[in-house]
Amino acid sequence: MCNRELHSTSKVQCCGCPNQTMVVDDKVTANDMSQVVMLSSNKKSKNSGVLTSQDMQFQEERRKRKVRKLDFDVR
Repeated sequence: MCNRELHSTSKVQCCGCPNQTMVVDDKVTANDMSQVVMLSSNKKSKNSGVLTSQDMQFQEERRKRKVRKLDFDVR
């Protein structure tokens, strides 16, 4: 909106316009994100090719399982 360029650091970077664009590390916030233009990003994508589709399906099914509570008799 204000044509100001912000660089990502560990400190908060603000542009000061009414859109209130703020950049901290790899997070970008603004009142209206449609007015924000990302020129470059240093975010590294994870290699998701470690698990096969069968392994992912097994993990999803495993995550949906409920925890069983066992009752023990005290003697």
